[in-house]
Amino acid sequence: QVRLAESGGGLVQTGDSLRLSCASSRRPINTYAMAWFRQAPGKERELVAIITWNGDYLYTDTVKGRFTISTDSAKNTVDLQMNGLRPEDTAVYYCAESHYRNFWGDQSVQALSARDDYDFWGQGTQVTVSS
Repeated sequence: QVRLAESGGGLVQTGDSLRLSCASSRRPINTYAMAWFRQAPGKERELVAIITWNGDYLYTDTVKGRFTISTDSAKNTVDLQMNGLRPEDTAVYYCAESHYRNFWGDQSVQALSARDDYDFWGQGTQVTVSS
């Protein structure tokens, strides 16, 4: 059983930045692909960003150019730097570990979004962006 724990959420204003971190009990953290999802009230959980074991990454269109996913081997975390936050970014953010190491399927955001392809999930951290 792998334990994932997110931190770094909070209440910010439009245009502010936040950095989320996800600590894993699995070492090294880049053994498998790691992802950040988010779920806004009344909406489906959506993939935000994913990073493979060797550092390839992919973002959903709405966060491209604003969010950056990375791993920190020293801290054993996967981080999500979020800049230029907007009210529509308000959601609970979850990190998840896939059972794949590299991208799978047709390597689209849709193909990588299936929750069954992720074995372990954190409890989530709330991000609220006020206008």
